[in-house]
Amino acid sequence: MGCGASKEAPKAAAPAATPAKPVAEAAKPVVTPADPPKAAAPTTAPATAPAPAPTKAASAPKDPEPVKPAASAGGAYELPKIGDEKFDAWLAAQLAASGPDVKDTSDFRYLTFSEIPPFTDLHKSLMRKTLTPELFAQLKDVKSSKGYTLSNSIQAGVLRPHLGVGITCGDEECFELFKDVLYPVVQGWHGFDPATQTHKSDLDPTKLTFPEDIAAKFGTYVKSTRIRAARNIAGFSLPAGASVEDRLAVEGVLKEAFASLPEPLQGKYYPLGGLTSAQEDELQAGGFLFQKPGPMQLLGAAGAGRGWADGRGIFHNDSKTALAWCNEEDHCRIISMQNGGDIKSVFARFCSISDSIKGAAKKNNADLMYSKRLGFLGTCPSNLGTGLRASVMIKLPELNKDPKKLEEICDQFDLQPRGSSGEHSAAVGAKWDISNKQRLGFSEVELVQKMIDGVTKIIAIEEKIAGGMTPEQALKAVK
Repeated sequence: MGCGASKEAPKAAAPAATPAKPVAEAAKPVVTPADPPKAAAPTTAPATAPAPAPTKAASAPKDPEPVKPAASAGGAYELPKIGDEKFDAWLAAQLAASGPDVKDTSDFRYLTFSEIPPFTDLHKSLMRKTLTPELFAQLKDVKSSKGYTLSNSIQAGVLRPHLGVGITCGDEECFELFKDVLYPVVQGWHGFDPATQTHKSDLDPTKLTFPEDIAAKFGTYVKSTRIRAARNIAGFSLPAGASVEDRLAVEGVLKEAFASLPEPLQGKYYPLGGLTSAQEDELQAGGFLFQKPGPMQLLGAAGAGRGWADGRGIFHNDSKTALAWCNEEDHCRIISMQNGGDIKSVFARFCSISDSIKGAAKKNNADLMYSKRLGFLGTCPSNLGTGLRASVMIKLPELNKDPKKLEEICDQFDLQPRGSSGEHSAAVGAKWDISNKQRLGFSEVELVQKMIDGVTKIIAIEEKIAGGMTPEQALKAVK
């Protein structure tokens, strides 16, 4: 899932103490043939003890209105107006006092905060709950070798008060330099303590248990399957802090990876800046196109939309079962998908793409960003660990009659249902997107297996309700 506006925090592998669930960054939709998403709007010292997580907001506020643009080196940059007069005045003063940043562009400026932001009641993030005046003073002058600072990291969370995480990473060093803020945020979000726990990875699809009888059930109920996760190349800045040179270098590594894919996965790479109208229409029709993030969206507020559209692109294979986004939220977002319920094939394809990217990175004397404590690293702390979301689009006419009950049942199996309009919404045609909740502390094989096992039980519950049981009776019978 991506760093956006609202999601439930997942259950932990083995949490020391799971904090209350915060309002989260909404995961950007990922495509399947049966369920194409809409395009985005144009657009290691010990960690401190985790602070209590924020309570879930009733609803995310509308995008704030911009205030008068402030002049920058190459143009104008508009600050948001969050609706608190004192905070808005403070923010405008901070912008005016901020010196130039080498990462600034004609339409974006990085702020340098001279003091800890005077957060308002509107600010909901774990970053806000964790960042104390003492921590700010300790870290405010710390800078990575790529030039990413604490101010850069918290800028999106300061400008976008409703965000649940509220902090981004501009390169691999941030996870060490700012861990006194990041580790408590990770624990608050994932229920996983990176100061004492370690992550594990397993990309061997042969370890999945998916017998023929279960596969047949999936074939009957599941309309489409998809698995996605991000991969980032060590040694290069992440999109929120990338230079033009790093962005283009990442694109070069990924193009090499796409060219080395085995024959069933071979396809074409489409640079965003070089699309013809016909190509743009085709990608848009398939739900494959991503666009520049708006200035008030998380990625826009963090600086990931600078220099658009250079170094960005989309790859898909000829059968459109393998898709990759280059330099959107992360260096590469891998998406494996197909109609039907053959999740083992979908996972095998995902693993093959991941291995190809890793191989291309090694050929360029690099590797994937990975930490034994945090797993695969990326721009947003909500997508650490496996960063993997395995989901099925499944038709559940009986359970669709009571969406709240379906949510409760899915929660029993560490799964998350999404209706036609996202979380907590009804499903048109009784088609639900059901996926794993957890990301960190479990391996990829474990999470995909949990999804298989949980969906198998949900199908059994659906059938028992159709046979006359109540949902409560069906759940008890299946468990």
